[in-house]
Amino acid sequence: MPESTAGVDAERVAARQTSWAEIYDTLRVRDPSDMTPREHEQLADAAWWLSKPSESIAARQRAYSGSVESGDAEHAATMAARLSIEHFGRGDPAVGAGWLMKARRHADDIPEGAGHGFLLVVEATIARYSGDLPRAQELVERATGIARRFPDPDLTAMAIHTQGIVLILLGEIDRGVALLDEAMASVVSGQLTPFFTGIVYCNVIGTCLEIADVRRADQWSEAARVWCESLPPESPFPGMCRINRAEVARLRGAWSEAEAEATRASVELMGFDPMGAAQAFYETGEIRRRIGNLAGAEECFARAREIGFDPQPGLALLRFSQGKTDAALSALTLAVGTSPRESRLQQARLLAALVDVALAVQDLDAATGAADRLAELAEGSGQSILQATAETAAGAVQTARGDGRAAVDSLRRAGGMWRDLRLPYEAARARVLLGQALRAAGDEDDAVFELRSAIAAFDRLGAVPDLDAASALLPGTDALPGGLSPREVQVLRLVAAGKSNREIAAELVISEHTVARHLQNMFVKMGVSSRSAATAFAFEHDIA
Repeated sequence: MPESTAGVDAERVAARQTSWAEIYDTLRVRDPSDMTPREHEQLADAAWWLSKPSESIAARQRAYSGSVESGDAEHAATMAARLSIEHFGRGDPAVGAGWLMKARRHADDIPEGAGHGFLLVVEATIARYSGDLPRAQELVERATGIARRFPDPDLTAMAIHTQGIVLILLGEIDRGVALLDEAMASVVSGQLTPFFTGIVYCNVIGTCLEIADVRRADQWSEAARVWCESLPPESPFPGMCRINRAEVARLRGAWSEAEAEATRASVELMGFDPMGAAQAFYETGEIRRRIGNLAGAEECFARAREIGFDPQPGLALLRFSQGKTDAALSALTLAVGTSPRESRLQQARLLAALVDVALAVQDLDAATGAADRLAELAEGSGQSILQATAETAAGAVQTARGDGRAAVDSLRRAGGMWRDLRLPYEAARARVLLGQALRAAGDEDDAVFELRSAIAAFDRLGAVPDLDAASALLPGTDALPGGLSPREVQVLRLVAAGKSNREIAAELVISEHTVARHLQNMFVKMGVSSRSAATAFAFEHDIA
C-alpha cells in the first residue's frame, strides 16, 4: 500500500543517486529504539535494494510496529502491504496472507485513497495465481477505478498491467497486450518509482514470454537491460531481468547468449531469491540439454531441484536422452498429474514432452490422451503457442497411427505457427515430424526436403542431438562410418584438412561453439581424444 508522499520522493532520489549503500551504512549502526518508523522504512528499503531480504523484512516490521504504536494507520497499512508482497515473493504465502490481512484491517480505518487500490492489486494477483480469474478481474477493475479517482503513477501502472495479464489469461490477447504496452509507456518514460518500475518490467516481459510474443519480449527486455544498468550493482532487479533475457535469447535461438545470461542470473539471485536462481539453473540446463551437454544439464537440473524447483519437463527429457525411458515416462506422467496448478504454457510443455516419450516407447494410448488434453488447453485460449503445440502433438500421434495425410495437414499448420512465432527450434522439430509424416504418406521427395531444412536449422542452432537424429532419417545415412552424421563427416573432412575451429565455422556458416560441440560428440563416436586421432580415423575410412 505505497504512498505518494515524501517517502516515495526519497526513494526516487536515493535510486537516482545510487545512494542505497550510504543510507544502509548510516542507519544500520543506529540504535533501533532511537529510530522513527520512517527511518526504519528507509533502512528496509536500502536493505532490499542491496539484496538483503531478511534485513529488509526485519526493519520493515519495526517500521510497522512503530506506526501502530504511534497511531499512524496509513503508514502501518503501507508497511503491512509491502511485507505481504515481500513474503509472497520469497515463497512464504501463509506469512504473506497474514500481512495482507493486517493491511486490510488498517485500511478500514482510513479514508479511501491510492493505498486501497494497491491492496486490491495484491488481492487480484493472489486470485490470479489461485486460478480464480473472474475474482481477479473484478478486483483489478476496482483498483483501476480507484486509480482514476486518486491519480498515482505507480498504482495506475500496476492496475493497468495486472488487468492486461488477467485479460490475456481469459483469452482476450489483443486487449490484454494493449494494456501491457500502455503500462510500459509509463515505465519507459520514467514516471514510476524504481520498485514498481522493476515489478512492471518483470511481469510484462514474463507475460509476453508466456504467450511466446518473442518480438515484444525482446524489445521490453532490452529496455529493462538499459534501466538495470542505472541501478546499483547489488540490486536484485538485474538478476531478475536477466532470467527473462536468457529465456528470450533461448527462444530466438541465441543459445550461447542465453546460457551466459542464465548462468550469471543463478549467481546473482542465490542470496536474494533462491527460487529465481533455481529457475535460472533450469534455463541453463535446458540449453545444455539441447546442445548435447548432458552432464552439464544434469548438474543444473540437480541444483534447481536442491533449491525446490521441479525441473520438468527438462529433466525427464534428459533421462530420455540418456536412454532411461521408463524414468522419463514415469516422471512426466507424475508431473502431468499435478500440472493443473501450473500455467497453461507449463501444462502444454509437460504434455508435449509426454507425447514425445510415449510415442518413442509405442504407448499410443498415453500419447493420444496427452495430445487430446493439449487440444483442450489450446481451444479458445487465443494463444498461438498453445495451438502450435497442440497441432504438433496431434500430427505426431496421427503419424504413429498411420494417418499420414491428416498428420501432414496438422504439421503444416504447426510449422506455420512456429515460424510466425519466430521460434526456430520448435519450427525445426515440427519439420522433422512433417518429413516423417510425408514419408508415411508416400511423398519421399518432400520428406527429404523437410528433413534437410530441419537439419540446417538444427546446425545453425547448435542442437547437435536433434541434428544427429534428423540426419539419421536421411537416405544413405547408415553407410557413414562410426555412426557419424552427414554434418559430422563434413566437420571431420575439414579437421583432416588442418582447418581450425574458426575456419570450419566460417566455411560451414555455423558458430565456433557448434563446431566444438560437434567435435566433442564425434570424438566419443570415433573413440578418439585428439584432432590427430580424428584425422587418422578420417583417412582410414576414406573420409579425408
